[in-house]
Amino acid sequence: DQMYELGASNLRFGPGATAEVGYDLREVFGAKRIVVFTDSKVANLSSMQVLLESLSLNKLEVTVYDAVRVEPNDASFKHAIDWLSCQHYDAIVALGGGSVMDTAKAANLYAQFPPNDFYDYVNPPVGKGIPVPSGSLPPLIAVPTTAGTGSETTGVAIFDDSSTKSKTGIANRRLKPTLGIVDPNNTITLPPEVATYSGLDVLCHAIESYTAMPFDQRPKPATPAQRPAYQGSNPISDVWSLFALNTAALCLPRAVRDGNEEDRAQMLLASSAAGLGFGNAGVHLCHGMSYPIASQVESYRPSAGYDNIDHAIVPHGLSVIITAPSVFSFTGKANPERHAKCAKILAEARLGQRKSSAEYSKKGGNDDDAGLWLADEIRELMHILDVPIGIRCLGYSEKDIPNLVEGTLPQHRVTKISPRPVGSEELHSLFTNALDD
Repeated sequence: DQMYELGASNLRFGPGATAEVGYDLREVFGAKRIVVFTDSKVANLSSMQVLLESLSLNKLEVTVYDAVRVEPNDASFKHAIDWLSCQHYDAIVALGGGSVMDTAKAANLYAQFPPNDFYDYVNPPVGKGIPVPSGSLPPLIAVPTTAGTGSETTGVAIFDDSSTKSKTGIANRRLKPTLGIVDPNNTITLPPEVATYSGLDVLCHAIESYTAMPFDQRPKPATPAQRPAYQGSNPISDVWSLFALNTAALCLPRAVRDGNEEDRAQMLLASSAAGLGFGNAGVHLCHGMSYPIASQVESYRPSAGYDNIDHAIVPHGLSVIITAPSVFSFTGKANPERHAKCAKILAEARLGQRKSSAEYSKKGGNDDDAGLWLADEIRELMHILDVPIGIRCLGYSEKDIPNLVEGTLPQHRVTKISPRPVGSEELHSLFTNALDD
C-alpha cells in the first residue's frame, strides 16, 4: 500500500480542562442526558467531583455507571452494554484509565447498533470483525486519569476473552472519542506504582509504533474502507512516537520518584502523543504477547497501588514491558537504525549525550547490536523503576509457554505488523527468552 492516513480525536490539554466538559456537552453537542462511565476507585476521587460539578453547573441530567472492571473482560463488557442499553442518553463521559474508556466505547457502540452476536464486531479470528454500521454514535468525551493507554485518541477497545484465554478487542476509527480532555490535575493522586506501569505502556506504544513494519510493506486493501487502523510505521506517526519516547525517557523516572506535577503533566501529554502515533501505526509483539500474559495469570497481584482489585492482575504496562527485552533483541535486525535511535534516546536520558555514544561503541556499535542495545536500555529503565524482570516473576514457567503462544497467535491485528514475521516457533523462543530476562 502506498497510502497512510492520520485519524485522531480532538484533544484539549491543560490543568483544569475537566471543568469545561459540562459546557462542551451543553453548548457544543446539545446534550441534556449524560452517562458517566468510571470505576469504583475513580468515583471517589476529586476528579469525579470536578466533573460532576461541571455537569451540574450546566444543568445536565447525569447517570453514573461505576462498575467498570479494571482490565475488562467479555463479561464486564456485556454488563456495561446491557446497562447502557436500558438508558436514555445523549452523550457519554468516560472518566478513568484505559479500562474505563474502552468499556465506554464498546458500550456506546453496542447500545446504538446491537449486533446479532457479541463477537460480530470483535477482531478476527476471535470474532467476525464486521464493520461498524454507518450512522453516528452519540458523542463520547474521554477524560484520562492515568498517563498510559492513550485510549482518548484511539478507536480501539480491548478486553480479556474468557473462552480463548486471550485479549482481543474491537478496532474501528469510528470508535474514537469525540473529544479527549487531557487534564494534568487528574493524575496528581496517581499512586507511584500505577504511574510506573502506565508510563511504561507509553514507552512501549512509542517504540513499537516506531519500529513496526513500514506502511508500504503492507498489502494494499481492496477498498479505502478496508485499510486497517494499524497501518504500520509512517512519517506522521513517527513524529508523535518519537516525541512520546523522548518525553517518557526524561520524565517517567522523575514522575515516579518525585511525583513532580510538571513531569506528570508531561507524561500525560506523552501518553496522548503516543496514542496518536500507535493509533495509526500500530503496536506489535510486546502488545501481542502481553495479551495472554495478562489474561492467563492465575495469582499475581502487584505489591502496591492496586489494592482495590479483587482478582489476579498483571497491570497492562507491566505485561507489555516484561517481554520488551526479548522482543527488541529479536526485531532489531529488521531495522537497526530505528532500534538504535530508540536505544540512544533512552541512553541519553539516563547518561547524557556523550556517554550514550560511548555506551553504543562499547557494545559494538554495529547494526547487529542495535536490538540488543535497545533491550539493555529497557532493562536499565526497569531496574531504575524497580519493575519485575521476566515472566517467571508473574507465576509462569516453561510448562505455560505453549498456552502463551496459543494465546498470542490470534492477535493478528498487531502481530502482522511485526518488523520480523513470527509463528509458533518464533513465539516459543521469545517467551522462553522472556522467562527470566
